Amino acid sequence: MLLYVWLVLGGLLSLGRTAPATLQKPLGQDNVLEAAIFDATLSRSRPLNGKFLHITDLHPDPFYKYHSSTKEGDACHRGRGPAGALGAETTDCDSPISLINETFAWIEENLKDNIDFVVWTGDSARHDNDERIPRNEKQVSDSNTFLVNKFLEVFGKKDNFNDTDPTNDFTIPIIPTFGNNDILPHNIFTPGPNRWTKKFLDIWRQFIPEEQRHAFEKGGWYFVEVIPNQLTVFSLNTLYFFDSNSAVDGCADKSEPGHLQMEWLRIQLQFLRERGMKAILTGHVPPARTESKLNWDETCWQKYALWMHQYRDVVVGSLYGHMNIDHFMLQDLKDVDILDSTSDAIQRVRTALDDDLTTQSAADYLTELRARWSQIPSPPKLFNIQSHTHGSKTSNVKDDVNHEKKNANKKWKYTERKRSKKDKFLDEIGGEWGERYSLSLVAPSVVPNYFPTLRVIEYNITGLDELTSSTIPDKNGSQNSVVGLEDQSIDDTVQDLRRDALPALKKQKKNRGRKNKIKHKQKIKVPKSPSKTSPPGPAYSPQTLSWLGYTQYYANLTVINNDFSSNSEPPHNGLVEDERWKEGKHRRKRPKDKNRKPRAKGFKYEVEYDTRTDKVFDLKDLTVRSYINLATRIGQYKAKGSRGTNAALETIDNTAEDVKAHRSGFPCESKSPNSSSATEDKKKRKKKQGKGTKRKAANRVWFTFVQRAFVGTREEAEINDEFGQA
Repeated sequence: MLLYVWLVLGGLLSLGRTAPATLQKPLGQDNVLEAAIFDATLSRSRPLNGKFLHITDLHPDPFYKYHSSTKEGDACHRGRGPAGALGAETTDCDSPISLINETFAWIEENLKDNIDFVVWTGDSARHDNDERIPRNEKQVSDSNTFLVNKFLEVFGKKDNFNDTDPTNDFTIPIIPTFGNNDILPHNIFTPGPNRWTKKFLDIWRQFIPEEQRHAFEKGGWYFVEVIPNQLTVFSLNTLYFFDSNSAVDGCADKSEPGHLQMEWLRIQLQFLRERGMKAILTGHVPPARTESKLNWDETCWQKYALWMHQYRDVVVGSLYGHMNIDHFMLQDLKDVDILDSTSDAIQRVRTALDDDLTTQSAADYLTELRARWSQIPSPPKLFNIQSHTHGSKTSNVKDDVNHEKKNANKKWKYTERKRSKKDKFLDEIGGEWGERYSLSLVAPSVVPNYFPTLRVIEYNITGLDELTSSTIPDKNGSQNSVVGLEDQSIDDTVQDLRRDALPALKKQKKNRGRKNKIKHKQKIKVPKSPSKTSPPGPAYSPQTLSWLGYTQYYANLTVINNDFSSNSEPPHNGLVEDERWKEGKHRRKRPKDKNRKPRAKGFKYEVEYDTRTDKVFDLKDLTVRSYINLATRIGQYKAKGSRGTNAALETIDNTAEDVKAHRSGFPCESKSPNSSSATEDKKKRKKKQGKGTKRKAANRVWFTFVQRAFVGTREEAEINDEFGQA
């Protein structure tokens, strides 16, 4: 009980603002009411804004202490060190309660009235990183209950204290999901029903639709119809897909919860298709998969990638957290070989990604992503066909006619060559909309492993404001059987891509590491592909419910904590170490006055970048085709001579000033805590390089991608040393 009181009241550090007399009203078992589905009246009680919030990996820590040590054995719980009042940025320490309070206060002041729903993708308890204070079941439960109450403070109906209707507790839908640290021991989630599905059925009872409570208790998955008859958000229990969960074994065997969840998802997506609705998939652990690393069991990844393709007319997009780095991933249909019944099991050699990526493992992972993206087919160069003129005034009519024929024939050849290359390119990426690929977005965290972040995604609501809200979704409809689910048909694209991919898969090297076998001969129920007459889905073609862009927010804790100089210390020997525990940028620093009170400045999130205006990523929208183009530009290793806003590669000086000039959309120089004096850097580099140093070619899109992956906490020199100039 003392821990819960501290979670609610402890660490109440409201800087620059007077704390309310009553922080929050705890929800106990007696007064937390069982929730039903968000009906049309609730979900449409106010006009749609066309925006929603994605928040992930908060990791509140009630044992966090100001100016404690960030060393591994101390974990910001004891000792004397640089831990800031609102968090220890760039360390592996968890979030102080003050950071959680300030984050929700900022959301209330700046986002509350502008968003339609919240996607909350898990990890809502501290890590088990302190041997002196081991986690227990009550701490994990209390931490999640604490965050439910924070959401209630911001999005709860203020005049709802005596209302016995649970569907009226919140003004907008909130969709939480299990994180790998929301259970004990972490990562290990046994087949349900288990104590955690039962416990969270109580903690999240206001969020889980009543008719899905049985399914949630069985496996921890559910969905919410956030816009009635239009849009559904799925909360997937990715712990059953997670390769680090030793309590389960993938998605192949019918007895496995991963298999059951995939079947449930298949049935629900088919039902949404028949209702003419769209879906967003959300979860904690993303389907990361590179040549040597993976997050999901391969059998689960295979089904997921196939499901995403077959329901590409239904799925708007997918959102994940867990990895703390800001990035995206493309699932390639050519890698789907689960349907091949003619080959033996292919040995896949990959090691599981760490629960929390070290600096070096994150660098390796991003580098592998880039190498993979470099293999994406590139669009052909545009042919600039100019008309040929004949300058001789003495040319006769016959000569003119012959010249015109010759010129027309040349134009035709150019056009045919151009068309042929374009068609080949489109065939390679799955048609005009790039349907060979599907997209997953991974948001960075609130916990300040780098800087705390939030993401607001904007989506197209054209025509939705004209809909009536009188029809309440059929509460029994989602349980009905779906006609035709046994159909094993698969579209031509899958067959062609799978056939092309098989030889390459057989040639994969067998390196060291854990081996994951794909059982190709397993019988699976292949989802139906979209009708050949149906238009491309909102993930591929801009339309109602398509994602238009997102705004990435960050809180610069170095400036806000106001404890040390904005200039960070360089890593030991100027190199990035592969440390299992990150002590952070201030690791060698100690506060001068041991009893000094916090002197933090006003807390705020500010825009890191906005995809709608960003000139580096240059995303027109968040469709798959836009991300294929971005991935292709990131994957380019050599400059092709093009320049300008859309040029992927540009020649830039290797100075802090020049790098900043090319980081469009990133915090300016005055806001960047890791940018040392440009003048000093320039002098040092000039002295080191000498007069004969040539300008180096840098892919500024790749550089910016890495910079944003670490939320701007990495020095330019570090990025150049670790990720190269190419």
